[in-house]
Amino acid sequence: MLRFARHAETPAAILATALLGAALLLTLPLHARNQANSPATWTVTIVLPPKLMAGHPATLAVLGVDGKLAAGVKVDLSDGQSVNTDRTGRAVFSVAPTGDYLLAKSSGALAAALIDPASAASEPKAITLPAIVSAQDRFWICGAGLSGEADANEVRINGQPALVMAASPICLVALAGPNTKPGPASVSVDAPGVHWSATTTLVALTFEAPRPSLRPGEKGQLIVRAQGATQKMRIVVQNQTPGVLKFIRGDVQEVLTSGGPQNLAPVKVQTIASGNFSFSARLMPQTDAASAGRYLRAAVSLAPKQTQRELSILADRLARHPRESPMVRAQMQAIAANTIAGDLRTLLEAASDAL
Repeated sequence: MLRFARHAETPAAILATALLGAALLLTLPLHARNQANSPATWTVTIVLPPKLMAGHPATLAVLGVDGKLAAGVKVDLSDGQSVNTDRTGRAVFSVAPTGDYLLAKSSGALAAALIDPASAASEPKAITLPAIVSAQDRFWICGAGLSGEADANEVRINGQPALVMAASPICLVALAGPNTKPGPASVSVDAPGVHWSATTTLVALTFEAPRPSLRPGEKGQLIVRAQGATQKMRIVVQNQTPGVLKFIRGDVQEVLTSGGPQNLAPVKVQTIASGNFSFSARLMPQTDAASAGRYLRAAVSLAPKQTQRELSILADRLARHPRESPMVRAQMQAIAANTIAGDLRTLLEAASDAL
């Protein structure tokens, strides 16, 4: 994900700072002065492999509000275990021998992962990973023969080392190194006794502010560019300061880049008030209707009776008509929006993210 923040009284040049495990922070000039920054609330992000293997070790990671790996954070697991992240911001745990999914909770944050039975891990011919990978955000790699201990897996992108944040015997979550350039990429994975390789396209999202800077009441557009690829791609942009800057078509939008050498996506905006503004942008994930269906079926047992039938119908629809994923995702998001924070909403959001 790419996170942009704009502040008053800064140099005219764009400053960029890479944040481990998060994104890119861009600082730009603004006409406003004397505005106060809103206080930050402590929160974390829990990173789990997309799939775990029953009865085997796995590694999770925790990111702090600054996007960096956070040490000494307690994480409670839905199978009754509790683990604390080590100095690297990660923790190794053992997956229960039974169960369809795992929930992890910490500091108000929740995350979910699917659990595959150990017998389902047949040897594949290669690893799999998304066809397009963000240079600024974590991505998954799946295949048999991996290690549940993150440091036992070595991932390289075009020869440059990548950080393995989370791991299981069947999936890893990695982050490209800061020196990895966007464009066609060769990915190699080494684990005890196995060596896999695959290709992908590495994309970096960059940002252009309105020129000249907008004053309160004025309209303009932000430009998000996808460097490293010429094909059209879906991007999600989210306004994080709606009281300062309004996204005219909604504070959360899915936009399609233009494709071609410029490969950009404009976002129409209007300035509401003087002050700092920020927004985030990320690539839409590769559609995984099978995983989304598994999360939906898991959510059925936690849902109120009036919602259970609706979720079952959506799961059946995904299984029979995977091309209808966008419509199913919209309905899941509507249900999640009316569900209080907790296990059920976490599963619904996991299903939505898989689409």
